[in-house]
Amino acid sequence: MTVSKLSIVIPAYNEEKTIAAILDKVMAVNLLNGIAKEIIVVNDCSTDNTRETVLQYIQQNPQANICFYEHAVNKGKGAALHTGIAKATGNYLIIQDADMEYDPQEYNLLLQPVINGFADVVYGSRFMGGNPHRIMFFWHTIGNKLLTFLTNMFTNLNLTDMETCYKLFKTDIIQQIKLKENRFGFEPEVTAKIAKVPNIRIYEVGISYYGRTYAEGKKINWKDGFRAIYCILKYSIF
Repeated sequence: MTVSKLSIVIPAYNEEKTIAAILDKVMAVNLLNGIAKEIIVVNDCSTDNTRETVLQYIQQNPQANICFYEHAVNKGKGAALHTGIAKATGNYLIIQDADMEYDPQEYNLLLQPVINGFADVVYGSRFMGGNPHRIMFFWHTIGNKLLTFLTNMFTNLNLTDMETCYKLFKTDIIQQIKLKENRFGFEPEVTAKIAKVPNIRIYEVGISYYGRTYAEGKKINWKDGFRAIYCILKYSIF
């Protein structure tokens, strides 16, 4: 019997402080039904010691199935995800940020609807369920809800958290979608394009969220919000 595999794509830009810790968390997860893990780290031309930290981690953990790729120039989170998605060989694929905002122990929550035969895509919503959430920025929340509302309006979906990092796909589906956005426009673009796949089954599950401040390394800003609105209109309407 062939064992299924989950590809975990981790885009990394200047994450030397957290990348080893997040890899530890990913390594510690026991997936449903004995599903194997393929960890794909894409270093987006970091200017700190992210590269050295990951290579040292791989050397110290030879039993881990970690694939390491690099960009020669900084292209953005979306571009790093494009690289990781293209290299994935698992049956399923999930996106994992290199910071500590999301808990890999919750992979099984997203896998369950797919394993049970109900879903092709599962979003992890920070606004559903009773899991812990760090109280953060009011205007970020308003912006997130606005972007999710606009996405729902143009795709006829009923998501509660379009901008979530945790998106799990059947790998063959996400690899067939041509993605263009190199920065944070990835989220609205992939949602708009997934929504157009015939007979696609999209689910949401509640997840926890341990958000970080700009001082702690958060990178998204108001300019990315305007780009997201542009992407929603571009990929949903045109």
